[in-house]
Amino acid sequence: MLNGLVIDNGMEWAYYNLGLLYTDQGKLVKAEQMYQRALQGYEKARGPEHMSTLDTVNNLGSLYADQGKLVEAEQMYQRALQGYEKARGLEHTSMLGSVNNLGNLYTDQGKLVEAEQIYQRALQGYEKARGPEHMSTLGSLNNLGLLYTEQGNLVEAEQIYQRALQGYEKAIGVDNITTYPPVLNTIENLGSLFEYHGNIVKARIMYSKAFIGSTIVFGPDYPRSQSLQDKVNTLDIVIKNKAPNRVEESMNKGTLSKSKCHKLFRKLGLR
Repeated sequence: MLNGLVIDNGMEWAYYNLGLLYTDQGKLVKAEQMYQRALQGYEKARGPEHMSTLDTVNNLGSLYADQGKLVEAEQMYQRALQGYEKARGLEHTSMLGSVNNLGNLYTDQGKLVEAEQIYQRALQGYEKARGPEHMSTLGSLNNLGLLYTEQGNLVEAEQIYQRALQGYEKAIGVDNITTYPPVLNTIENLGSLFEYHGNIVKARIMYSKAFIGSTIVFGPDYPRSQSLQDKVNTLDIVIKNKAPNRVEESMNKGTLSKSKCHKLFRKLGLR
């Protein structure tokens, strides 16, 4: 028995899939019970280092993270990571998924130095295993950009986001990037970075791109679409009424070309 639950031999796969289902439904307590049943069954039937066991451990880590049980989540991720390394090597994609999860966890815990090391490890692994333009690699870049932003390393963050956008353009085409949800994350993150820098014109351009893409993919009433529209509208107010000199400053600094600044002025009714 485990926490009052009876383990039925041979039902591990069913418990595992029920754990996935309950997680998707937001029934996290039930999901934890199912994963625990599956884990004990897999450990007994296949051993602690079998891939089925490790996948269950990894999913438990993600579940604990969703529940806010960060210590338990770290223990599960570390266990899964060590097992994947031993079973399939340092560059197997299953291992890299656990590495990325651990980076997310460290970020949530405020362990930014450890998170950076982990994200760099995931990025290097994905680049070697799947190439520089694979979606997993580009997703790792986005995570690293977020981390650099949180650390205040804004120059590095912008470089990472731009690198990710260029990768997405090569991978799926320029015409498709604004309707691919992971790209919208990077575009919005870049907009937030520009806004933090005070580059409100460039920030508005990024937010506008993300808003248009989100509206196409999810519709105008989707919460994210509405949030992005609010960001665009807020920056319009700033540009029109509160800080038109920032546009001039962006032009003078060379962060935006004169022609683009003048076009934006005309569009917003400033000139």
